[in-house]
Amino acid sequence: MPEGPTLAELGETELIRRLGAFAPRGQFGDDAALLGPALLGPNGGGDLQLVVNTDVLVEDVHFSATTMGARDVGWRAAAANLSDLAAMGCLDAVGLTVGLVAPGHTPWAWVEGAYAGLTELLGTHGGVLLGGDCSGGRQRLLAVTALGRLGHGCGGPIRRGDGQPGDQLVCTGVHGLSRLGLALLRGEPLPDLAPDVRERAIRAHRRPVPRFDAVAALGSSRPEALPWRVAGCDSSDGLAAAATCLAVASGCTALIKREALPLAEELEGLAAAKDWCLWGGEDFELVLALEPAWATALADKLPGSRCIGALEAPRVAGPLAWSNRGGAITPPSASFQHFS
Repeated sequence: MPEGPTLAELGETELIRRLGAFAPRGQFGDDAALLGPALLGPNGGGDLQLVVNTDVLVEDVHFSATTMGARDVGWRAAAANLSDLAAMGCLDAVGLTVGLVAPGHTPWAWVEGAYAGLTELLGTHGGVLLGGDCSGGRQRLLAVTALGRLGHGCGGPIRRGDGQPGDQLVCTGVHGLSRLGLALLRGEPLPDLAPDVRERAIRAHRRPVPRFDAVAALGSSRPEALPWRVAGCDSSDGLAAAATCLAVASGCTALIKREALPLAEELEGLAAAKDWCLWGGEDFELVLALEPAWATALADKLPGSRCIGALEAPRVAGPLAWSNRGGAITPPSASFQHFS
């Protein structure tokens, strides 16, 4: 099937004109985006706080042609940013900007697919494409900046450093399924898996969903007597990495219960199941530290969520350890590290 002209054949002006079709009318017509009442609310935002986040997806680091198509790349780029907005306490997204870098031989069809996937995810959460920039380069790259809103029923921001000893750790869903999907796409040696298991795993890797619903459940489950104090982050770098971030920022040690690991049932029987649950990454769930009564209420209200451990005063073992004196939790040598 013909892919149409390359970016070199289109030129920058025509490329920007075509990209503008994915945004509201006129949104790409100026040097920057205006966030007017249509985006911020009838009073220009009122007492709302804006949350801004930037994330980068780089070809052959975060995606490749063997693991996902262009539309999946766009979806993933948007999902990674919106997941960070949810991890800050936003209930939805205002919109995002995209910096596109691609070689001149890149087909327009690839760019069109990436922006279609990106706007497809945005459409389910009320956000729009606000603008961006583009440039030639040696490899494909999407640098996304997303804006979200605090307010409208959310009690306040979620900050990594707001945890305290005695808080319970709650995760909003199972972990390891995305890593299984990546293994399948890479052709890593695995036992035979049922077709529906393969499909769920690959979809989990290609089409993660930001957990704005978990933020809504967090707000509605808060006991009336408790003030808003939530520590949290998303698990895009892995469940263990998220718990470590909360522990370090809050000056605590995160103790994880072995029997409470949120292991995806599709990983049962796999030798790498525990490592993929803890360190596989890209599950895009939320990991939260809450007072015990609130943690219990959230786990009861939000299907799939569970208490996995607690924050305690700092221990010699380090910021992440097994409960019941089980020793430190350390990453396997093959776990993902930025800049490694």
